[in-house]
Amino acid sequence: MPYLISVNAGRPAPSDHADLGVTGIDKRPVDGPVLISAPGPRGTEATGVEGDLVCDTRHHGGPDQAVYAYAREDLDRWAAELGRELPGGVFGENLTTSGLEVTGARIGERWLIGAEVVLEVCAPRIPCRTFAGWLGEWGWIKRFTERAEPGAYLRVVRPGRVRAGDEIAPVYIPEHDVTIGLTFRALTSAPELLPRLLAAEALPARTRERVLSRLQ
Repeated sequence: MPYLISVNAGRPAPSDHADLGVTGIDKRPVDGPVLISAPGPRGTEATGVEGDLVCDTRHHGGPDQAVYAYAREDLDRWAAELGRELPGGVFGENLTTSGLEVTGARIGERWLIGAEVVLEVCAPRIPCRTFAGWLGEWGWIKRFTERAEPGAYLRVVRPGRVRAGDEIAPVYIPEHDVTIGLTFRALTSAPELLPRLLAAEALPARTRERVLSRLQ
């Protein structure tokens, strides 16, 4: 059964690679149950995870980026390739999962975590300069893009509290085949896939508008 390895939150820290000179990408596991709730519109500091902050609210946060999940299995593959330990939260993820197909999750797919929280898969993470600077790996954006295992941004459908060890169960899977991996490739390295994204009704409005503008 898929389960939650850790819930991770970050506090602002100085960064030479962030446009604002500060970033919340350094997320660490937190103890005890953590409240997950829908955040305010983009432009506010809060994400959907209690105690977690977003510094660059122009590009991050808001309901369509309320929670970010990354699979431990994908972290392990990167750790082997990079030859370094990658603890939960190091990619800036709020939820580090085990046994869950994150890259293959469909846009609009819903996960029940524990007994209360329901989250909806809505978009992949696109790598940025802050992420590259934080990891300090040469050519990181290109390497991350080529691997196409970006992790998933999630909306909060039903709030509640989660904690490490909670089981994760997909409770709704759409009929279309637009996955996180396909969406990421369409938006980055394979624009010929862009028309396929329009089949996913749960795609964020900003992303849909971007797709439509590129198809004109």
